[in-house]
Amino acid sequence: MRRGIFFILFYFLFSLVEARIRLPQFFSDNMVLQQQSECKIWGWSEASPNRWRDGKVSIGTSWDKKSYLVPVRKDGYFEITVKTPQAGGPYYIGFRDGDYIKLNNVMIGEVWICSGQSNMEMLMKGYKAQPVEDAAEELLACQDDGLRLFYGKRRASLEPQQDLAGTWQPANAASVREFSATAYFFGKALRRVLGVPVGLICTAFGGSACEAWMQADWLKAFPKVKQTITEEDVKMLQQRCPTALYNGQLKPLIGYGIRGAIWYQGEDNVPRYDYYAPLMARMVQGWREDWKQGDFPFYYCQIAPWGYDETDWAHYNSAFLREQQEKVETMVPNCRMAVLLDTGIKDVIHPRKKRQAGERLAILALSNTYDIKGLPDFAKYKEVAFQNDTAVVSFDRSKEWVYFENGSTSKNFEVAGADRVFHPATKVWISRNRLYVICDEVKTPVAVRYAFKDFVVGDLMHDGLPVSSFRTDDWEPTPSHVSKTTGDYNNPK
Repeated sequence: MRRGIFFILFYFLFSLVEARIRLPQFFSDNMVLQQQSECKIWGWSEASPNRWRDGKVSIGTSWDKKSYLVPVRKDGYFEITVKTPQAGGPYYIGFRDGDYIKLNNVMIGEVWICSGQSNMEMLMKGYKAQPVEDAAEELLACQDDGLRLFYGKRRASLEPQQDLAGTWQPANAASVREFSATAYFFGKALRRVLGVPVGLICTAFGGSACEAWMQADWLKAFPKVKQTITEEDVKMLQQRCPTALYNGQLKPLIGYGIRGAIWYQGEDNVPRYDYYAPLMARMVQGWREDWKQGDFPFYYCQIAPWGYDETDWAHYNSAFLREQQEKVETMVPNCRMAVLLDTGIKDVIHPRKKRQAGERLAILALSNTYDIKGLPDFAKYKEVAFQNDTAVVSFDRSKEWVYFENGSTSKNFEVAGADRVFHPATKVWISRNRLYVICDEVKTPVAVRYAFKDFVVGDLMHDGLPVSSFRTDDWEPTPSHVSKTTGDYNNPK
């Protein structure tokens, strides 16, 4: 009898030791789940039919005091979808398969994916000799337990990965200093206006190509993109290798309940600007297909002006890439662009004004996703009419009048005639929502361009926000010269 009891106890204790639960690192203490939605939770267990409840994992959620028995597949994978209430917390989630794991301090609120290249990745502490404007002042005042930050580590991979390394942390000086400045300012603005917990998951990689964040199948529509990818390609190209960041940094997150995504990328694609709009549109479509949350909001930054002509890259004027970015709005539903034409620095590809980037993305989200009234909007070029020697330009989304930031005129306009040679405008003025342009050297104008250069300080504004660079023509571009300088343009010497 005693021997039988011993073996029963030994078997029970052995089951407890052997059973193990493994969760992706973004399921952890301090995490944020999307409110009022069906959130998927998943992981891996060593539970077996003979060791723990017929090979099932028990999961308990404190907000509804419910417990669920979830089957474990032969490969150990388990998954459940739970309903979340209105924003609140803290809560906990318990997992038991013989072993027991408890996730503490879980909040429920608004969750956003934050992705792109170096200007999204750029930490609040900045890069070497490239600071974030007002970072010190912000770090003194950033303590906020309701803003939670997950910063995913870089990983390029040939094969899809199951996990993304990182930890959830409440916002404080230590965590914000090591987090994306653009994403932080975005989340801070949401917190201030919405008053609910906000979770930000940053998965970015400096110098990354749009192609790197896409599945191979999506890239088949783009013959200029290399389709046969090897391990050697990943090692050599890293963040510029097609599919490598989708596999390493995005795939692990797909399925995590989110409200939407913000994106700051494009500098790497300047030399390949000609197909960027359909490329990015396909990326957004693919992310949405994978997440299976419908056309979730997608807001993105237009790249800021920079002196690309001083790099080794033989490419076309980067204004053509900015133009392609603006086209994405018209190609993808529930997708808007934040203009940064007034934030660039000629000699530095990483603008210091990350507050403007984050807050302008927040304006788009608050207006279009959360239906907050009274916020400004980005006016955009609509059409041009030519009246003798005068070009008359009009705008869409211009609730108020357009104006020049520093006076009554601008030097950022050019005019061309039938010979397609552009000359600086002689006279530019505004009357309400119409802009008038004259060039003494072009008596019969056929085209106008505004701020259509690599580097420019945008000065055409609407309701406190800059208007994007634009052109009224559709002429094929001519290449710019190749610089004599050396160095990777994403990390200028």
